[in-house]
Amino acid sequence: MSQVRKQIPEFIADGYNPKKEEFVQVSNKDFEGQWTVLMFYPADFTFVCPTELEDMQSQYAKLQELGVEVYSMSTDTHFVHKAWHDHSDAISKLEYTMLADPHKSITRSFDVLDEEAGLAQRATFVIDPDGIIQTVEVNADGIGRDASQIYDKIRAAQFVRENPGEVCPAKWKESGETLTPGLDLVGKI
Repeated sequence: MSQVRKQIPEFIADGYNPKKEEFVQVSNKDFEGQWTVLMFYPADFTFVCPTELEDMQSQYAKLQELGVEVYSMSTDTHFVHKAWHDHSDAISKLEYTMLADPHKSITRSFDVLDEEAGLAQRATFVIDPDGIIQTVEVNADGIGRDASQIYDKIRAAQFVRENPGEVCPAKWKESGETLTPGLDLVGKI
């Protein structure tokens, strides 16, 4: 079942904030009033995951300018996140909080737990300031994500939120034309 346009579940998670070099606790309440990217990944100390988290870091400043906060989450503990941060060149660059779900309850509630493996799937959620999921991307384990695509998705979601009645067509960029759905467009696109 699709998660799009659904309220995010309630949760509390321990995490590691590399920017502040401290353990933190984050809940769904921390997502309120801001745009949020929640990026699930299978496991620390793996192969594709560090490339994805480092790629998201490369977009982090641009996302922050849009008022977006980023969180990553796996089923590892926050202690493992810190150890990975301290020992990986790619992960040592991270500034966003790495959340832990060792009990797998949060991953399961977002419906991205691979039950057989006991690991999170490679899933990205864009969540609006009301805690409503606007986009979901889920990839197979061997397929890494491109964080630069998140920026365009968030800009489109922000535009649609700020401009009711307008929609963003394929490959829409911030300065691009939008569409106003109506009878006059039926069969003409």
